[in-house]
Amino acid sequence: MLSCFAFRPRLFLTLVLLLPVLAGCVSPPSAAPSYSGPPVDDVSFWDGDHLSGSPSVRISLSEQLAYLYKGGQLAGVSLISSGREGLGTLTGDYRILEKDREHRSSLFGAYMDAQGEVVQADVDTSKDPKPPGATYLGADMPFWMRITGGTGMHKGFLPGYPDSHGCIRMPGFMAEHFFHSVAVGTPVRIEP
Repeated sequence: MLSCFAFRPRLFLTLVLLLPVLAGCVSPPSAAPSYSGPPVDDVSFWDGDHLSGSPSVRISLSEQLAYLYKGGQLAGVSLISSGREGLGTLTGDYRILEKDREHRSSLFGAYMDAQGEVVQADVDTSKDPKPPGATYLGADMPFWMRITGGTGMHKGFLPGYPDSHGCIRMPGFMAEHFFHSVAVGTPVRIEP
């Protein structure tokens, strides 16, 4: 059913409310979407490979969605998990400051012993002292796109609600599409 809407991104969110009425929409689209892997969720989609123009990103914390535009046209929508209570994601207008394909957190991660076993998980290096002989391994944050300070968009776990330390987590295939579409300097608006 989702494939019926893959090439109508502007209508997608409106039409999803009409799914019971549109139950007969079963014919395949005329062209295959650029992502051919298994569905990740019922909302995230990418239809931006054919679009050109300057990219921009809009993140809605209330919707838990990120939108990527190319030349003002919607290229993709991604489910997100933003900052949880007490570690909320800051709203405002920003720009992409840094991109790093294989980023690791310098603040959150785990302490490991000499054999590579976890000594302490869920470490916050600003609060948790390192045990003697332990080494720090930062949390894996692939497709990192720094927005401000230690906050960025990246591939991560999405439990269905705000759960991060302030970052904007995305499904892997969407983080990769966003990563390859933005550049340092791309505008990002984070809305309540």
